[in-house]
Amino acid sequence: MNLDRAQGFAEEWVAGWNSRDLDRIMRHYADDVVFRSPIAARLIAGSDGTIRGKEALRAYWAEGLRLNPQLRFQLLGVYVGVGSVVIHYRKQTGQSSCEVLVFGGDLVVSGWGTHGPEPD
Repeated sequence: MNLDRAQGFAEEWVAGWNSRDLDRIMRHYADDVVFRSPIAARLIAGSDGTIRGKEALRAYWAEGLRLNPQLRFQLLGVYVGVGSVVIHYRKQTGQSSCEVLVFGGDLVVSGWGTHGPEPD
């Protein structure tokens, strides 16, 4: 993946979240995706922060959207690796976060949600 393609993906990813359209968000993920996040550890009992499979990921993010009606992301930066993209963004709370996404072809097969400190 080159930087232009990664930038386009990140812009669509942020737009999907900001639209709160779960189908739009989910179309980027493989059926067997594995996603890890400290927020998942808090929201999904017994998950230890690891969500396995597209349907489980959909359920997790549906709950996240339900709990955060003001959710809004601002794209801050995009970084490209071998078969991977890092999306650096700011949440509506001011918290800075990154998604580390690994691709298998055109779909995300694994990802990590990472989050900086909550603003004062």
